[in-house]
Amino acid sequence: MPELPEAEAARRRIADGVLNRTIQSFALGEISHVELPSEAERAGLTGTQFTRTHRHGKYIFVGSADGPWLHIHLGMAGSIRVTQAGEDTPKYARLSVVFDGGTRLHFRDPRKFGYVRMVPDVDAFIADKGLGPDALGIGGNAFAQAVGGTRGAVKSALLSQKKLAGVGNLWADEALYRVGIDPAVRACDLDAVRIGGLHSAVREILQTVVETGAVYAKLPRDWLIHNREAGVPCTRCAGEITKKTVGGRTSYYCPAHQVAA
Repeated sequence: MPELPEAEAARRRIADGVLNRTIQSFALGEISHVELPSEAERAGLTGTQFTRTHRHGKYIFVGSADGPWLHIHLGMAGSIRVTQAGEDTPKYARLSVVFDGGTRLHFRDPRKFGYVRMVPDVDAFIADKGLGPDALGIGGNAFAQAVGGTRGAVKSALLSQKKLAGVGNLWADEALYRVGIDPAVRACDLDAVRIGGLHSAVREILQTVVETGAVYAKLPRDWLIHNREAGVPCTRCAGEITKKTVGGRTSYYCPAHQVAA
């Protein structure tokens, strides 16, 4: 499932490819069971330009200073593509925005779990969703309060979008693996040093993935992402990877070095 790095890669693709170009038209692919802007909403955007982008957690926005904004959610397997005049439309493109000169912005969604909606105000949308601070921008004190003050499992706290927006299952496991914390330990039982280390790990891991364009093959081979299978040797100690369910989510970890205290 796309997480914050995929969303940031998509935002950058939009920012680099289509800003300050006049929208000429829209094209629709196979759209059954896919939520997209209405014909009237699309008509309202025709002739205007997108001038800025924004991302908060896993949510992507493209619009202008005075709105409205397109809000893009990638769902389970969605992605964004930008093509130039003469290039083929990507497979599974549900919505394509056609700009002057033939540049096109495509919303791909093979599994139809994503959507594109019109929103008048990004800040109001984030507030209405009750989203916590963005995981790439949150400071140490805010992280300690949001995650460290949780009486439940630290893994569940990391996954709560109301506490910390953008962290999904993969990168929660990766951060806990790096700092040696059992995913089931209560977050409030961790001391300030361990919470600080976890905060640093979350931000460093997400930033590294973002810098690869969310291409996992470019990540270091000793990362858990390449070793998420029970029985595989741990890359950080002499233990081996196992799995258990924490807060309803499967967690991969090494019990030899990921401990409660």
